[in-house]
Amino acid sequence: MRLILYGKPDCHLCEGLQEKIEQIRDLNFELEVRDITTQADWFAAYQYEIPVLCRVMTPDPDSEIAPKEEPLPRPSPRASVQQVQQMLQQYFPKNDSQ
Repeated sequence: MRLILYGKPDCHLCEGLQEKIEQIRDLNFELEVRDITTQADWFAAYQYEIPVLCRVMTPDPDSEIAPKEEPLPRPSPRASVQQVQQMLQQYFPKNDSQ
């Protein structure tokens, strides 16, 4: 599964969530970090919401439908790495978790 974290430099909430996600070893995912200050549409969409974590929903490979981003609930800044992992586990397809 692919995850996208929207944030900006010097945002302690963004950096904290990124650090926790990067410590998760029991889930199979790719993390892409996007700086909202680099694109106007990202900034307009997320300037008051960061950090925003999305999973990329990939359609059937034979489909012409483009991948879609689905925002996930934001964990508490006080959540532990284990709590963030448990939250993410809910959104993993059963065959992607290992």
